[in-house]
Amino acid sequence: MTRLLLFVYVLGGLLHGVQAQLPPVGQWRDHLEFRPATWVSVSADRIYAASRFGVFMVDRADGNVERYSKVNGLSDIGVRAMRYQESSGKLLIAYNNSNLDVLYRNDVINIPYIRRSNISGDKRINEIFFDADRAYLSTGLGVIVVNLTRYEISATWFLGNNGAQVRVNGFAADNQFFYAGTEEGLKAAPRSSTSLEDFRNWTLLSNANGLPNGPVNKVFVVGGKLFVQYFNSLYVRNGVNWDLVLNDGYNWVNVNAGDNTLLICGERNGWQERRITVVDAASGAVTRVIQSSPFTEFPYQATQRGNEIFLADFGKGLVRINGTSFTTIALNSPYGALDGDLLFHNNTLYVAGGSINEAWNYLFNGTGFFTFQNNTWTDYNRFTLPWMDTVFDIITVAVDPRDGRVYAGSFGGGLVEFRSPTNYTLYKQGSPVEVAVGDPNNHRVGGLAFDQENNLWFSNFGAVNNVGVKKADGSWKKFRVPFLIPFDMTGAILIDDFNQKWIQVPQGNGLVCFNHGSSIDNTGDDRWRWFRTGRGNGNLPGNFVNTMAKDKDGFIWLGTDKGIAIIQCPGEVFSSNGCEAFQPVVQQDNFAGLLFENEDVKAIAVDGANRKWVGTRNGVWLLSPDGDKVIQRFTAENSPLLSNEIIRIAIDPGTGEVFFSTFNGICSYRGTATEGKTVNETLLAFPNPVPPGYGGTIAIRGVASNSIVKITELNGRLVYQTRALGGQAVWNGRDYRGNRVASGVYLVLVSDETGQQKASTRIVFIK
Repeated sequence: MTRLLLFVYVLGGLLHGVQAQLPPVGQWRDHLEFRPATWVSVSADRIYAASRFGVFMVDRADGNVERYSKVNGLSDIGVRAMRYQESSGKLLIAYNNSNLDVLYRNDVINIPYIRRSNISGDKRINEIFFDADRAYLSTGLGVIVVNLTRYEISATWFLGNNGAQVRVNGFAADNQFFYAGTEEGLKAAPRSSTSLEDFRNWTLLSNANGLPNGPVNKVFVVGGKLFVQYFNSLYVRNGVNWDLVLNDGYNWVNVNAGDNTLLICGERNGWQERRITVVDAASGAVTRVIQSSPFTEFPYQATQRGNEIFLADFGKGLVRINGTSFTTIALNSPYGALDGDLLFHNNTLYVAGGSINEAWNYLFNGTGFFTFQNNTWTDYNRFTLPWMDTVFDIITVAVDPRDGRVYAGSFGGGLVEFRSPTNYTLYKQGSPVEVAVGDPNNHRVGGLAFDQENNLWFSNFGAVNNVGVKKADGSWKKFRVPFLIPFDMTGAILIDDFNQKWIQVPQGNGLVCFNHGSSIDNTGDDRWRWFRTGRGNGNLPGNFVNTMAKDKDGFIWLGTDKGIAIIQCPGEVFSSNGCEAFQPVVQQDNFAGLLFENEDVKAIAVDGANRKWVGTRNGVWLLSPDGDKVIQRFTAENSPLLSNEIIRIAIDPGTGEVFFSTFNGICSYRGTATEGKTVNETLLAFPNPVPPGYGGTIAIRGVASNSIVKITELNGRLVYQTRALGGQAVWNGRDYRGNRVASGVYLVLVSDETGQQKASTRIVFIK
């Protein structure tokens, strides 16, 4: 299958990397980690580097950068190996699941046969070697041969004893022989053999003439000489004998070939000492040692082209070394998958980068928190702020609506009040953030939310007083949920239209609603209610409450392990009539049923048109405002969605862009609805002018909620009419008959429900 790459990225400078601009309505973009580089391959004019999530290419002449990911054309995510063949101009990418992509010119040709194969055993691809129009893949099964002309698997060689499967770690060839570095040792077979799939044609060379017995890590033919890596030792064949070239006492992370050189990335003392060693293939001598420096942090793989060395560094990204000159080519991106809260405030996305497992145990994730503003990611963590070295697993964030200061909740490291990198307060020992019972060194914050009076509420997971508030005047107050004894667990917090606090109770204990009454300090009129499964207990479909969202009607939407429930009467929770959750019925095709019945719902977000975006372990759904219809569904199979397992969803109210965090990273989709205003603003149509051949959606932003939008010709003839989705209307560029409109100028007329015209603009079509 061939896929055309969708280049929606702006090319950036060598030092600045690139970042996609806002995509058109209906299009996607990625927000993947591109900084830690793991593989590098170089040609005369290009440098290719791979991260865990994608690939980027750097033009060696002008420094322009192009990014490739599942969102803009690649078939998969999770790069395990990568190699460029200069003679054909093809880049072969192998993924963790054994899927293969060939990047050739502007096409991606997918070779899925290994991934789809039902053969048992370890199909993972450890290394790639090219010879003519063949790629030889070193796998856990043996050697798999790929025809790069026909893009198919041409052979599989099981090289183990008696034809069994054996892990192959490296492959090479000279004019006479193929060489396979296996777990059983180094094996060789004549290139002229007509049956290389027959293990009897492969001869074991190990344990003879100075070559040790045991597993071979890598094998290379460089400068006409055969080199073999055994663990942390390098051997070369001289005639019939083998000579030890190097054993330097380092743990070798990767050995790779360059122009007449071998480059060894090594570490020792638990990464305290790191370096790159360059070995001349002709003499076997070490010609250069590059120690870790401000320009190199965790060298992972290196290669050489001419006088330049190119390093894939797990800390610094791609590093270009010319003599004593170091150039870092780092793409602006977040770190890792980012599991925590997603929150929009004043056109900025705030992301908590920390992690906890499903049992709500901390994982010592030190990635901190991030902001995404004006297409730029900024990270705040122990790598950039030394004072955050003990603040692990930030899973929740909140922004003070008065001055924009950020509060970041760590699941173990307390609460951060962040004003600037040098102006901060860390609430831990001796603060109102209490230690967890039985874990006296950890202060766990499970949720944060500001109420309508600018009070910051926080859940103090595991503490004796497990709910707290920092009031708008700076004073603090602590509470204990009365009926959770012995449960001390409190998680995410949502504030409803009545200033009530809805508090997640983790590990299958439902949720709690808290009304502090006439004042926070007067606890005499505090009211609490516990919601669980069963009528009279709150009527939740499941006790594992994963997510909460408040819609534009003030209803509370709950995502549980057994589907969705809605609380439509939050103002009556403590009245004599009470209030319980109910499960709506959804219609899809010819079937109707309870909304996400028995589905583990992980995330819910509400867009500007009051529609619900729902994330589960099986992808994303867009529902109508009442939840009774499915408008769209995205999966990893039918869209660029990075994974079907959704963690969080957040929506940019100004642009309608929907952000999805998954365990494979963050991606976003430009939705059709934005946050509506009470009056029309300056209208903006995009794209405008509409270029020739454009078949996407045209967005008209700045309209008031529920406005009627008409598209007419200049003579007033109606072409199309629709109603705004929040603050945005969309048009597919066709008339009521489905015909593409002709070139020309079209009027956009916006009116209220009485028909009075309120605003107008023009759209130009070019064909």
